Amino acid sequence: MKILLVEDNPALRSSVKKGLTENGYDVLAAGSLEQARGYDAGETLDLVLLDLGLPDGDGLTYLKDLRHRQPTLPILLLTARDSLNDKVAGLDAGADDYLVKPFDFQELLARVRSQQRRLSTTPAGQVQVLRVGGLTIDLLRRQVERDGREIECTAREYDVLVYLAQTPGSVVSRDRLATDVWKVKSRMTSMDNVIDVLISRLRDKVDGPGQSKLIHTVRGLGFMMGETAP
Repeated sequence: MKILLVEDNPALRSSVKKGLTENGYDVLAAGSLEQARGYDAGETLDLVLLDLGLPDGDGLTYLKDLRHRQPTLPILLLTARDSLNDKVAGLDAGADDYLVKPFDFQELLARVRSQQRRLSTTPAGQVQVLRVGGLTIDLLRRQVERDGREIECTAREYDVLVYLAQTPGSVVSRDRLATDVWKVKSRMTSMDNVIDVLISRLRDKVDGPGQSKLIHTVRGLGFMMGETAP
């Protein structure tokens, strides 16, 4: 697994790279946006760990550009910006996850492992395509379409969409999403905001103009995917 770490603090950058390398990951470490762009243009990356406060520009702008160029690349923000508005801005710009500094390295490692476990192929005999209404999710190719319209999802959006589509007509709570998708053992209130923002983004992508709604909110309980509203 090749990871691009973009962090301008030399001590933190060195510490995180050392820890990840010792755990078997191939880490490219950049201290600026210029270095980061050089790496992402010439390397095939599996994950980006991105600080937002960088010496030669705004990490949020880089995030938007990177997401545009590599729509399925998992991106995890490592930042001291911990307000709700900052989190929403990062997720809206295309981040899959958010870790606030200072963080415990073991938590970072758990998030990285979560990305590593993402589904890329399915064993023989298992379902390869999920269908809900006009929505089709090809699990082998990680492609999403609705009525022939291709839908580009971030890695985290894709995971949530697959999770909902596996049990159409059933309500999925925020606790289950936090535990099973984000791999958070004890859901904090702040996770509700993260989940709600991501669900809102998915609705915008899946439920296009003039199309029936497939992603529904069940007030007080969670979310459900299906052709019929609860």
